[in-house]
Amino acid sequence: MKLSLKYYTLKYIVVALLLIIAVWAALFYAFILDEVYDNVDDGLKNRKIQLIKAVYKDKELLNNMDFEFNEFKIVPVSEEECNNRNKFYNRTYYMEYDDDDEPYRVLETCFTDQFGGHRKLVIRTSTVEEDDLIYDLSVALVVLYFFLVLSILFVNGFLLNKAWKPFYAILEKLRNYQFGEKTDDRKQAYSIREFEQLDEEIDEMICRNEQVFDQQKKFIENASHELQTPLAIMINKIDLSVQDGKIDEHHMHLLMDIKANLTRMAGLNKSLLMLSKIDNNQFSTTEKVDFNGLIKEMITDYRDFTDHKRIGIETVECGNFSASFNSDLAHILISNLLKNAIKYNIPDGIIKVIIENERIMIMNTGQKYPLDEDQIFSRFYKQGSDHTSTGLGLSIVHSIIRQYPGLSIAYCFENEMHQLIISKK
Repeated sequence: MKLSLKYYTLKYIVVALLLIIAVWAALFYAFILDEVYDNVDDGLKNRKIQLIKAVYKDKELLNNMDFEFNEFKIVPVSEEECNNRNKFYNRTYYMEYDDDDEPYRVLETCFTDQFGGHRKLVIRTSTVEEDDLIYDLSVALVVLYFFLVLSILFVNGFLLNKAWKPFYAILEKLRNYQFGEKTDDRKQAYSIREFEQLDEEIDEMICRNEQVFDQQKKFIENASHELQTPLAIMINKIDLSVQDGKIDEHHMHLLMDIKANLTRMAGLNKSLLMLSKIDNNQFSTTEKVDFNGLIKEMITDYRDFTDHKRIGIETVECGNFSASFNSDLAHILISNLLKNAIKYNIPDGIIKVIIENERIMIMNTGQKYPLDEDQIFSRFYKQGSDHTSTGLGLSIVHSIIRQYPGLSIAYCFENEMHQLIISKK
């Protein structure tokens, strides 16, 4: 699964924090324990001095041979066993309060009493319970860990959302950009230099693309316009040659084939010229167009073609579809949709037009499988292997709809019917 950049970095931050806090917890525990023992040992050394002084004043203390409430004992030893060095170690002793063995810190040393005898002094004191210390420390660290992670998630999310906001604005601008459509060219103020540079580079790229696109449109328009006249002249001369009657049948067929291809080429030129005019916004005048009346008028115009292919047309008016539209483009739009439904229909097929307040649905029978939804409005896309098609009819329809942001067109295939749907947004 793809992650956004902020979640991608956050994942590694959380893993790194887990390792760092674990190492830091071990070092912190060792440091605290060492500090506790150091303080306890200092206390034991101080008690050692006080007890030896007390023994010299009260000889009865020399008889304290076992740990009692004073937490020390004095045991006579030989001269060889006597060692004045302080020896510290940990040992567990039974504690009545907890009814369990608990850890003690023990100081063991030797001294010479006022009678010249050698004595071993053992002093003990209860220390911090390590198990409790580890448990308390672990709980504190777990709480600290979750607090840190949640804090980082919140702070990181807030900062990244704020920092990456310009980037998503640039991304949205790119997503909405289409060739030939004017974009908002106002300069945006960015607090991050890299995003400002990125926006400038994208604006320059769009400007270069628009210039190339305009050059291509002008070239297509000029080339199509210039080709129309010689094509018309050639078609007329072929007609004159055929009508002259001085050519044999073989050359007659050749001329008719040439005329058919020239006629197709002329149609292609007209379509390209129409696309160029639409893209150049040469149909900017609009008026209120009643599509109900327009559709019924166009269906009447195409009645001869539908009768020739034995295609039944049914019109269902569930509402009144009207829009502010250029009247010429509205004729071209409906004409292309009806011609498409007739041309790619089957003998004895059906065309059904449903008009509602918010949409127009033109459905027709034809091929038994759906067309490519992603390519159907592309230029030069052809349904099947029809060589007479220019592949520009639905592309012109799409270009017309693009001129009106309040409308959209979609294709779907349901119940073995190809459906082209114009909807108001």
